[in-house]
Amino acid sequence: MPKLCLNPLNQPAGGPPYSPAVVANGFIYISGQGPMAQDHSGVVPGTFEEETRLTMDNVKAMVEGVGATMNDVVKTTIFLANMDNFAEFNALYAEYFPSSPPARTCIQVARLPLDFQVEVEAIVKQPE
Repeated sequence: MPKLCLNPLNQPAGGPPYSPAVVANGFIYISGQGPMAQDHSGVVPGTFEEETRLTMDNVKAMVEGVGATMNDVVKTTIFLANMDNFAEFNALYAEYFPSSPPARTCIQVARLPLDFQVEVEAIVKQPE
């Protein structure tokens, strides 16, 4: 099966050179999501909790936009600007994956795009 590039939320063209989502070999790879307004108007800076909730809402919107559910997410990678927020992140993240959470990697990075406090990417099993 060839690679298929998707733009499930109709993000504006002319942005950075990447695909919002890519389908390949039964999986959907969702590019890193951050605290961006869902109307595409830009970053919505806020508290760590606010940015995390918006980021996870964006992940969920992307997952649902490709016809899957959060239960289909098999792996996430979490990028935190400050590992001191790890416990708070875990509590918020658990709300999105109340049972059978996906495999996960969480790392602190020196800086995230647009000075996000958090970014999340996901790998999703393509629904049958």
